[in-house]
Amino acid sequence: MAFLIGGANSSAADAGYDVENSLRFNAGDSPKLSFDQGTPTSRRIWTYSAWVKRSASGDLQASFFSFGDSDQVDVRFEDSSTNDRILVYISDASSYYVRTSRVCHDPSAWYHIVIASDTTDGTAGDRTRIYVNGVEETSFYVENQPAQNFDYAGLESGDPIMIGARATSDSLHFDGYIAEAHFVDGQQLTPSSFGETDADSGIWKPKDCKADLTYGTNGFYLEFKETGTDQDASGIGADTSGNDNHFAVTNLAATDQATDTPTNNFATLNPLDIGSEATLSEGNCKYTGGTTLGQGQLQMCGGTFGVSKGKWYFEVKKISNWAAVGIYAADHVGANLGYEGVYTSPWDNLMHGCYTNDGSVYSGSANTAYGSRIDDDDIIGVALDLDNGAIYYSDNGTFMDSGDPTSGASKTGAAPNFSTSVDTWILPLIADGSSGFAGMYEFNSGGCPAFTVSSGNSDANGYGNFEYAVPSGYYAPCTKNLAEFG
Repeated sequence: MAFLIGGANSSAADAGYDVENSLRFNAGDSPKLSFDQGTPTSRRIWTYSAWVKRSASGDLQASFFSFGDSDQVDVRFEDSSTNDRILVYISDASSYYVRTSRVCHDPSAWYHIVIASDTTDGTAGDRTRIYVNGVEETSFYVENQPAQNFDYAGLESGDPIMIGARATSDSLHFDGYIAEAHFVDGQQLTPSSFGETDADSGIWKPKDCKADLTYGTNGFYLEFKETGTDQDASGIGADTSGNDNHFAVTNLAATDQATDTPTNNFATLNPLDIGSEATLSEGNCKYTGGTTLGQGQLQMCGGTFGVSKGKWYFEVKKISNWAAVGIYAADHVGANLGYEGVYTSPWDNLMHGCYTNDGSVYSGSANTAYGSRIDDDDIIGVALDLDNGAIYYSDNGTFMDSGDPTSGASKTGAAPNFSTSVDTWILPLIADGSSGFAGMYEFNSGGCPAFTVSSGNSDANGYGNFEYAVPSGYYAPCTKNLAEFG
């Protein structure tokens, strides 16, 4: 199971250049960005660089960059038949494949991926080069490189360049987040043009490189700082390279702009720790439970963020039906949450959740009255105080049982049954009961809420976007805060 934990950092190092925004792609909406090319600087030489955080893996082919009309280049993650490998697929009169041996299936991590092409190179293996997190891939599952001096048929005036889908068929839509998308027309570059190794941590990180790049005719730089839906400088697909190669926006909205980035990685729900009937969407921030009556273990989902100390706050919106919302132990029962229902004695002291049907709290089989019923469209706030061994739950901003998360050691109004013997808690937990009603919940760690936030509250460090005020001394679950407090 993958999750972030104190002392680890699955985002780039917390130093220097900060990436402010990413864009969330929800594959079920068929989202994409596209623009039609002018006459290219080169039909043989180009570089694409982007930071990518996947939401789905294993059974989804996901194209995150492509160009062409009837002939194309498609850069995508492959499905389970090839184990989440990166594929550069080139179709023309002949088809060429360069597919890595490396797999990329960690939903908690940001990957920096660079595809650099120069078909004029006399060495076949140097014509299509793939880099991940600053390191060139040299082991390939399949390597069928294009011929020397191959002209990409998809690099022609009028042909589309597309982000988040396969250009020729408007299919294989990407599921996840993309940040810092660069396309350089006419140069084969290395990752050092876009990133660098942090001197202290050794972590590969983005750098401020715009002023150092010459983008070429069809080149672009997408920072995702705007929220409009028009194809212009105020749109989600605004090109800030200076070329004004702005992208048309399809099935993306202002709510898809995220602050979950490679320099500040936020918690999400975890598709690697989930019951077999539960499903995720909206960048792993929206949960839908299962429908089999009496099989609660099939209808649960955990998160990607583990904490051992500090004070943390997150929100979950109840859309429909009943579930426990809370946290669970890293050292929990079974290999994943689908092993056994959490409302049973093997889970005693290894989970803690507020049950939305009546506001009671559960810790495994222990069930104690605490709050009141949580209605559809209510937002549950969870304040976890690991410095004092307490947890508090709120309903639409009001903490249950007159709870005061700032009360410290007195633990005023804290929820009962909270275990202080667990070394590391993972957040969040959404545990449908065994009703089979397919409960629906939306998680917000502050990085990219699945629901619309009308008020916009952040923590004391300025991180997160929450509907209700973050209690004093509590922080959004993101890697910048984890490095400081976790």
